[in-house]
Amino acid sequence: MRYHETILQVRFNEIDAYNVAWHGHYVAWMEVGRNDLAGRFGIDVQQLGELGFLGPVVSLEIKYLSPARFKEQIIVRTSLRPGDAATLIFINEIVAVDGRKLATGVTTHAITDLSGVLQYRMPTVIAERVDSMVAWLRSA
Repeated sequence: MRYHETILQVRFNEIDAYNVAWHGHYVAWMEVGRNDLAGRFGIDVQQLGELGFLGPVVSLEIKYLSPARFKEQIIVRTSLRPGDAATLIFINEIVAVDGRKLATGVTTHAITDLSGVLQYRMPTVIAERVDSMVAWLRSA
């Protein structure tokens, strides 16, 4: 399965006292990649809201492998793991341009209505867009 790539650069405000990117920024970079990919298929955060739904994070896993440094270009690779429930499971890999793997992560998003009521089945309008995304990801 292929992935979507988002290229970022580590900014000065993202490094810590150890002169490496602070660990919390990796989560933010995953969010940028996730919204970049999802937006291509009409289901980024804003687009979900316009459809009458939310996708709050209900699970986050991240493994740090190597530090990113100031001004280093990084690539956020994002994919989606299809599931049966009304959830979106995004898979991320953050790598340096030299190919060094910096971190891996997974976020799971429950689909709710705008009042926060959990949806037990994926709403049709979202399912259609997820199907398009999965078809694109598999078309490598």
